[in-house]
Amino acid sequence: MTPRATTRRSTLGLLAAAGLSAAALLSPAAHAQNALDNILKAKEIKIAIPTDYPPYGFVGTDLKPQGLDVEMAGYIATKLGVKVELIPVTSANRIPYLQTQKADLVISTLGKNPDREKVIDFTAAYAPFFQAVFASKSLSIKSFADLAGKSVAVTRGAMEDQELAKVAPAGVDVKRFEDHAGSISAFVSGQTQAIATSASTAGTIMVKNPNLATEYKLLLKDSPNFIGVAKGEDKLRLRVNEIIAEAKKSGDIDKMSSKWLGRPAGDLPQ
Repeated sequence: MTPRATTRRSTLGLLAAAGLSAAALLSPAAHAQNALDNILKAKEIKIAIPTDYPPYGFVGTDLKPQGLDVEMAGYIATKLGVKVELIPVTSANRIPYLQTQKADLVISTLGKNPDREKVIDFTAAYAPFFQAVFASKSLSIKSFADLAGKSVAVTRGAMEDQELAKVAPAGVDVKRFEDHAGSISAFVSGQTQAIATSASTAGTIMVKNPNLATEYKLLLKDSPNFIGVAKGEDKLRLRVNEIIAEAKKSGDIDKMSSKWLGRPAGDLPQ
C-alpha cells in the first residue's frame, strides 16, 4: 500500500469515526420530542405504576391494578385517545424504566427533588402525598383540639411524629412505637384510637382491615406527587400538563383524591 493510499484510508477512518461520534451525539436530540407523536401513532401509551403501595397502586381482589396512580394513568390515556399499557415498577427501577424508554410516563408517587430533575423532567403535581391523623369514621375528630383525651399511635422519630409534636394539644396520649409495624399493630388491635402515619400506610390499613372503617381526619404535612417524563420530551410533558390543568378545573383531580385518599387534592403546585 502506497503512503498516499495509507493516508487516504486513515483520513476516511477518522471521518467515519467522527461521523459515528456525531451520530451518537445527535441521537438524543433526534429522539427528543418524538414520544407524543409515537404514542398517538401507536395509539398506546406505556405508563409505569406501583402495585404494592396502596392507596396509590395495588392489586385488587380481581388481581387487577387499582389505586389513585392507576386511575390517573387510565385518565391520561383516555384524554389522549389511546390505550394504556400499565407497567408495574418499584421505587428503585421506576426512573430507569423512563430513561430506557420502557415507559413513556411514570405515575408512581414520585416526588420532585433537584437530583431527580437532573435526569428526568416533571409535569405539574397531580395528587397529594401526605402524613395525617387517621381514625374510625365513628370517632369525631375535626380539629387538633379534638385529640385531647384520645390515644394516637405514631412511629418514634418519623416525620409524622415530628409534625404531630408541633400541633398535639395538652391531654393527648401519644403512644410512640419503634417501627411502623408496631404503630399499625397498636391501632388495628384497638390499643389506640387513632394513628398518625402516611397516606400509603393508612391505605394499607384500609385495604387489609375494612371493618375498622378508617378514614382521614387531620393533615400533618403535605408533599405532592408529580408525573415523570423523559428529559427533553417537552411536547408530551406540556400535553400532560394540559390534561392535569383541565382535570383540576373540572374537579376530576379532587374526585380521584377524595375517592382514594379521603380528602380533595386542594391546591397543587404547577
